[in-house]
Amino acid sequence: MPLNPLTAISPLDGRYSTQLDSLRAYFSEYALIRYRVRVEIEWLIALAGEPALAEIGPFSGTTIAFLRELARGFGERDGERVKGIEGETNHDVKAIEYWLKERARGGGAGPGHAEVTRASEFIHFACTSEDINNLAYALALTECRREVLLPQLDELIDRLRSLAHQHAGLAMLSRTHGQAATPTTLGKEMANFVYRLQETRQRFGAVRLSGKANGAVGNYNAHVVAYPDMDWEAFSRRFVEGLGLAFNAYTTQIEPHDSLAELFDALARTNLVLLDLDRDVWGYVSLGYFRQRLKPGEVGSSTMPHKVNPIDFENSEGNIGVANALLRHLAEKLPVSRWQRDLSDSTALRNAGVAIGHSLLAWRACLRGLSKLEAEPARIAADLEANWEVLGEAVQTVMRRHGLPDPYEQLKALTRGKRVDGEAMRAFIRALSLPEDEKKRLLELTPDRYIGKAAELARKA
Repeated sequence: MPLNPLTAISPLDGRYSTQLDSLRAYFSEYALIRYRVRVEIEWLIALAGEPALAEIGPFSGTTIAFLRELARGFGERDGERVKGIEGETNHDVKAIEYWLKERARGGGAGPGHAEVTRASEFIHFACTSEDINNLAYALALTECRREVLLPQLDELIDRLRSLAHQHAGLAMLSRTHGQAATPTTLGKEMANFVYRLQETRQRFGAVRLSGKANGAVGNYNAHVVAYPDMDWEAFSRRFVEGLGLAFNAYTTQIEPHDSLAELFDALARTNLVLLDLDRDVWGYVSLGYFRQRLKPGEVGSSTMPHKVNPIDFENSEGNIGVANALLRHLAEKLPVSRWQRDLSDSTALRNAGVAIGHSLLAWRACLRGLSKLEAEPARIAADLEANWEVLGEAVQTVMRRHGLPDPYEQLKALTRGKRVDGEAMRAFIRALSLPEDEKKRLLELTPDRYIGKAAELARKA
């Protein structure tokens, strides 16, 4: 069968393909090849800029522009040619080296360039494949985070903040252990998630990915034997940091992926906060605290025409489960390698885009669901009015202040496991030996006014 969104095995490339187009530039096979080409070219340009490596350069500005244009202009046909070479070499990184040499000689589309041709044996000079791969993946993840993930997360946080401010003062019955509890506001509950997501966003955004360019087992063996007087560690540091990555001075053949594990852990933590949000909002929809705006033509059930299901939050929850299973595996697997290198990290790391794809689907589904919500103040108020017993906390706390006997026990006898209406609560308050101003204040208290600083906190989110 021809490969298309209808026949694709993965839902990321099938059912959800249009939602994830932005990730193809970072995690497709084509994207990985393009990032590798970029690293190889920058390595050659860096080598050519070193006076101690006179056999390579210096390159003219025209040559440097030619090389960087190969990376910038790398298209699908170029990717197909690299894959064709890989079919002969059975080695993906070596295929890129051969493609670059071919382009330098004028093969493929476009003219060659004499200075590059002269220096062609310094393409991939002293490198092991992992020198290219670790930097390519680090760049892809860093740029995808900056250009796609963080802006999407910021949009989600902004939507929650808007709900927090909009409903800051809308009193709502809390539920602890699923039971009626001290009131809060709908806005404050949204503000809780604003704060938590801001915290996880900061951690996710702050992870600086590291890279290495130190040869076959991390000791610059080939580098030193070719140019013994060159300070290769300093050169490698300048090169890696010049790509915007942190330099890792101590590695085996592979960069040990500790920073990748930190990144994936931070992403999984962000997803867990959203999972908590998905389930809470799903519950509020079920209680009738929120209704969902209808979309013309949409069907909620194949047999029950009245249904308006909270499918966006369910979709988000399901995708978070898949994403976090992969993220946790990657975070635990990638930093572990036998001796100086085994290849198990390579096949696992190719699924980074899958984990990120499911995360992005979850974020967008949650955002879509939040955008459909409309609060139902009457339903929320009815729940509060039906649960005057939640004022038991307030009354017994004031009784404690004024030294009345057994305040907790008295309120327990009145309220535990019972529904108490407004009149019964006021009758209890009237019988208390409290100062008149305190008694008056308690008599004026209602469940919808017993919200503490919830509204103030929500507005500050």
